[in-house]
Amino acid sequence: MAIALKLKARHIVAEETMTFDFEKPAGFSYVAGQAGDWILQHPAKTDNEGNKRSFTLSSAPYEDDLFFTTRLRESAFKENLQSVPLGTELEFDGPWGELTLHENAAVPAVFLTGGIGVTPFRSIVLQWAHDRLEHSLFLFYSNRRPEDAAFLDEMQAVAKQRSNFTFMPTMTEMEKSKMPWSGARGFIDEAMLRSTIADLNRPIYYLSGPPKMVEAMQKLLKESGVNQERVRTETFDGY
Repeated sequence: MAIALKLKARHIVAEETMTFDFEKPAGFSYVAGQAGDWILQHPAKTDNEGNKRSFTLSSAPYEDDLFFTTRLRESAFKENLQSVPLGTELEFDGPWGELTLHENAAVPAVFLTGGIGVTPFRSIVLQWAHDRLEHSLFLFYSNRRPEDAAFLDEMQAVAKQRSNFTFMPTMTEMEKSKMPWSGARGFIDEAMLRSTIADLNRPIYYLSGPPKMVEAMQKLLKESGVNQERVRTETFDGY
C-alpha cells in the first residue's frame, strides 16, 4: 500500500548527484538496504519513462528522515524532483528488496559497487555501525574521480571508527580530476580482492550498481573461484 511522503530537503552529495530528504511517518520501518517505488503525482513535465522510479533508501533506519540519492541525468522525473517546492508529497510504495545484511556475524560481508550503486551500502554500513554489530565488512567502491563518489567522506569516517570495517575506494580516471587522491587507482580486480580478503570463499558478496558493472563483478568473482551461491545482486537499470 502506497503512503505519502513529504519532501523536506535536497542536498548535493557528489557531482551531478543529489539526495532527496523526506519526513519519516510515525511507525514507518524498513531494513537497511531496502528500496521502494517513488511516484510523482501530476508532474509538470512527463516523458516516456513515466512518473515512477525505483530507488534504494540511502538513509539508515535509525536516522530521523527517509531519503534516496540519485544521479541527475536528464529525465522529466528528475527535473521535476529538482524544481518542485519543498513540502511536495510523493507516493512511496515499499519497502521491498532483499539486499540486506545477513544475520550470522561470523561470516564477513563484501560489498562491490561503483557510482550510485553505493546507496544500499551506505544504509547498511551506517546501521551496522549504529547497532554495533560484529560482522566484518569490506566495501570496494569504484568511481571515475573523487568528485563523483557520493558518501566518500562518510565511509572513510566509519572506517576510522570501526576496525572491522575495511573501506577500499578506487578511482579509474584520475587524469580528469581536479582533486588530490592518494588511494587506489584502477578497476576492482582479483588482485585487489586477494590483497584484502584472506579466503575469498568465506564472505557473502553483495553487488549493486548499473547492470554492466554488476555483470562485470559477477564475472570477476566467478573467475576468482567464488561459489556463486555466496553472491547477492541488485541492479540499477535506468536510474
